This record gives sequence, C-alpha cells and structure tokens, in this order.
Amino acid sequence: MLDLLHQVKQHRIIVAARGLRPADLLPTAHALRAGGIRLLEITFDQASPTALADTPAAIRQVREAMGPEMLVGAGTVLTAGQARAAVQAGAQYLLTPNLDLGVIEAAHALGVPVVPGAFTPTEIAAAWNAGAALVKLFPAGCLGPSYIQAITAPLSHVPLLAMGGVNEENLLEYLSLPCMAGVGVGSNIAKKALVEAGDFEGLSALARRYTGQL
Repeated sequence: MLDLLHQVKQHRIIVAARGLRPADLLPTAHALRAGGIRLLEITFDQASPTALADTPAAIRQVREAMGPEMLVGAGTVLTAGQARAAVQAGAQYLLTPNLDLGVIEAAHALGVPVVPGAFTPTEIAAAWNAGAALVKLFPAGCLGPSYIQAITAPLSHVPLLAMGGVNEENLLEYLSLPCMAGVGVGSNIAKKALVEAGDFEGLSALARRYTGQL
C-alpha cells in the first residue's frame, strides 16, 4: 500500500482536478507535474450521469501515461462502488468530502489509503480511529487557521490535510499549523479558464508559484 502520509508530508500539496473535460485531464496532469506537483486528485462529478465511467477512465489514462511521475487519487468518493471503480482503474488513494465509514471500509478492503473529510473534533477523531491515512479538514477556509490551531491542541496525534480556501497567499500559514501534513488545492491551481484556453504553460507557472514556496 502507498505510504500516503509520507508522500503528503514530502510533497505538501494535493491538487484536485474538478469539473474539467475528460480530454483536458492528461495535459493538465502533465502541466501540473512540470510545475512541481506530484499528487493529483481526479474527482467524481456527482451531478454527472456518466461520472462512474468518466472518472475511472481519466484515472486510468493519467496513470498509464505518467506512471510514477504522478501519484493519482480519486476524489469526492461517496460510495463503495465509486471506490471500487476508481481503484480498479488505478487510483492509488481515495479522498472523500465527508465521513462515511462504508467508504473507509471499502478502501481498506481494496488495499488503498483513504483520506476522509471531517470538520468537527468528533468527526476528525472518528475518521482517524476508523483507519484514515490522514484526515481532510474540509472546508478549512470557513473558520480558518485559528479554528485549526484550536482543535488540534487535543488532537495532536491526527495528521491533517486542509482543503477548501487554501490559496497562494495563505499557503504557508496553513502548512505551518500543528498537525498539518499538507494541503489540498483545487481551482486556485487547476484553473478551469487556463485549461479551457489551452494555456498549460500558464498552468505550470501557476503551480510553480505554489511549489516554489515549499
């Protein structure tokens, strides 16, 4: 099994590719890698009737094309069926926006690490006790760094991934917080406008502005 916690602590940033056209995901992944990103989350679009086919297909394409150059996970995993489809396509880890013990159990059965979403101290502790590789604090930006600092005092044993509201200006503030193994960044790096314009050099340059701070 991938030592995901080690990889997050080493590379610090997971980029979530959300709402992109399937044809754009591979060039986006290459552009992010050129910008220093090593961890990519390809999300399930729960509103799409073809998500169960599209997301695994994108994961398979990126994994086959990039091999060890990019560690690819599936995001917004809400069901055990989505977990199975993602892992069968090559997903190396799973992320959820919520705490769902059924998805955590499915990940364990599939032999992949899982990063459940949580917000309260109760949810964070429950996710960790259920076997999370680390816990995604989501949406982190709603209450900000002061909330995280307060809740991690009694939860200093739980490694966290802050997601939701992390940007170029506050990146280091989040990464300096106690228990913060890394951060997740979505559209603040994987900008849809850049991707749809085919400006993959611009996307790489934007990613470098983040990785250059590490």
